[in-house]
Amino acid sequence: MSRKPILLDGSAGTALWAMAEERGIAREPVWKYNIEHPELVTELHKRYIAVGSEMIQTNTFSANPPSVARSSDYDCADVITAGVKLAKKAAEGTDVKVYLSSGPLSALLEPFGKLTRRETEECYTLICGAAKDAGADYIMLETFMDLEMMKIAAECAVRTGLPTVCSMTFEKRRRTMMGNSVQQIVDALEPLGIAGIGMNCSCGPVKALEIIREYAEKTALPLYCKPNAGVGEDYTAEQFAEEVRPALELVGFVGGCCGCDGSYIGKLRELL
Repeated sequence: MSRKPILLDGSAGTALWAMAEERGIAREPVWKYNIEHPELVTELHKRYIAVGSEMIQTNTFSANPPSVARSSDYDCADVITAGVKLAKKAAEGTDVKVYLSSGPLSALLEPFGKLTRRETEECYTLICGAAKDAGADYIMLETFMDLEMMKIAAECAVRTGLPTVCSMTFEKRRRTMMGNSVQQIVDALEPLGIAGIGMNCSCGPVKALEIIREYAEKTALPLYCKPNAGVGEDYTAEQFAEEVRPALELVGFVGGCCGCDGSYIGKLRELL
């Protein structure tokens, strides 16, 4: 890399649930907090900014039309808009950028499920369009397991004109749950004009490094790396940072996923 990687933030969902529990607030789908408890979301953003995050994610990972409709009477675009505006407000007066965090839909695409390509495209067109209109700087499509769904989402995101990064989640054999390899992912997504590619969630930094090295052999795109610190692989902040260290020479974006709070991001900042 010609420059040090951009430092991202850590987990959102688990962190917000912990903050809600401390305050006696019900555990809900965390995107609801954008509207019902915006103070929680703002506080989390400011915690990450305080320890050195250069880009922060919107609290919108699972905010998509089917999910929002199942759990509320809210309009999905309003939830996305609120999430972007909260992050932008928290970053005021700094150089911190805001990225839309958007994950996969919970249903499977045809022929494995009933979800159609058109329905999927409509969902991500709404999500990405709302994020752009609200002022997001980047779009991060994260934790996808199905390359076909990622392709649809990426096409919608790229059409907004915002820099789009695509991140898949992998199993131990270095393939996604749907069997997609790194080579297949690069071949499918790089031609779309995306701004970065990589992995997040599902494994700790040791396994993540194996995947990042494979990406580095197959693409010159900036690489995105957000491994877990918990959920089956428990690392202290110090251990996590040391295990991530070798990846810093290869990636363009680095942060933490499940189990990573501000202390983990602070340790990465020290390394950088």
